[in-house]
Amino acid sequence: MAFGGARGPALRWALPLGGFALLLLLLPVAAAQQPPGAVCSQNSNRTCEECLKNVSCLWCNTNKACLDYPVTKILPPGSLCKLSSARWGVCWVNFEALIIAMSVVGGAILLGVAICCCCCCRRKRSRKPDKSEERAMREREERRIRQEERRAEMKSRHDEIRKKYGLFKEENPYARFENN
Repeated sequence: MAFGGARGPALRWALPLGGFALLLLLLPVAAAQQPPGAVCSQNSNRTCEECLKNVSCLWCNTNKACLDYPVTKILPPGSLCKLSSARWGVCWVNFEALIIAMSVVGGAILLGVAICCCCCCRRKRSRKPDKSEERAMREREERRIRQEERRAEMKSRHDEIRKKYGLFKEENPYARFENN
């Protein structure tokens, strides 16, 4: 479960970084967008660039068709167009490459965070105590020694008082009878 703590911050940053990378890929497309009333099927049998001027369109390279992007699904289904042939946003990146690239980037980020956490923990564990920690340990030891001395002094004082009033307990109460 100790590793799970490291996983939380890494997952928190993986999604925004992936979204940012996708945004950078699609930024040029958003600037040259066609009006929203344009239908994607009108751009079939034309070029990929013409089709993808409208961000709601998907270009299928196998049959040179411009299709409406299925917004209810994250990835276009295989019946519509293969991932290796589907283009959206820019013509030079297909969905298959995008998925692989995002997986590699996400894995590298997770691996980097895990390595950083391990290095930080190891460095902190192997670090020698600093001066303040040494001083605190020395003071703790001095207090313990003084307390033991006070305890021994109090015990001897109490033993003297017990002897004075005859309340001192002998080690073996039957020793009195044997010596007589």
